[in-house]
Amino acid sequence: MISAALVKELRERTGSGMMECKRALEATAGDIEAAVEKMRKEGMAKADKKAGRVAAEGTVVVELAADGKSGLIIEINCETDFVAKDANFQAFCEAVATAALKARPADLDALMSTSLDGETIDERRRALIAKIGENIGVRRFEFINGESGAMGAYVHGGRIGVLAAVKGGDAELAKDIAMHVAASNPSYVSADDVPEEIKAKERDIIAAQIADTKKPADIVAKMVDGKLRKFLSEITLMGQPFVKNPDITVEKLLKDAGASVIAFQRYAVGEGIEKQTGDFAAEVAAAAQAAK
Repeated sequence: MISAALVKELRERTGSGMMECKRALEATAGDIEAAVEKMRKEGMAKADKKAGRVAAEGTVVVELAADGKSGLIIEINCETDFVAKDANFQAFCEAVATAALKARPADLDALMSTSLDGETIDERRRALIAKIGENIGVRRFEFINGESGAMGAYVHGGRIGVLAAVKGGDAELAKDIAMHVAASNPSYVSADDVPEEIKAKERDIIAAQIADTKKPADIVAKMVDGKLRKFLSEITLMGQPFVKNPDITVEKLLKDAGASVIAFQRYAVGEGIEKQTGDFAAEVAAAAQAAK
């Protein structure tokens, strides 16, 4: 006879459902350590089965070091927006970010092998998959060092996150830059950072667009230059109107503060992931049929 107290203890240790814990204890004749091991193995198997499923929802976490001189941005994915808001998933994401900021792993493989309360992050991830029932993956992360400057972090709705480092400014300015990047999504800091091949390609596009104009060659050249400058201002942080005061550019904001941007990184949940589409009603009907 498996006691309720034993089931309760196993639930607290594994976070699994009551009936699942009871079955594991019955299968191991009440040996709680054996039951824990059994459930872990079963959880790993469940995680492996879900590994091929597309996980394009999730959250972005941005965390600053205690000294304010560096920070981490990380994206962790799940399959549905419902799970993205789940407390267990959110707690996992925060724990991974904290562990990563402390350990400073070199790549994803090293991150997944990082210790988290006596187990690796990957083991914790697999256990969470078994508990929640969705594929979960740590997709990408990046560290930014602020050197002698200030760091800024901004997260919008858990879906867009930005980490920014400024030199010569304070934490408030760094946060304003992070907020601007979240809203305006610049690709580069300044026009000097835009690769020459991108500039050349855009110049060719502009030239083709105005090829039919009957204007002198020198006027056409000036038109191309003007349109190229406009294009560069739109895709660079320095050229964009500051989101909190569109009357000035970010470049002027920084100049007035005697500051410059060292680096920034912006993540949006699921960007670049090809999402699967399907007939939800058909999926429900198929699931109901399979349950019969």
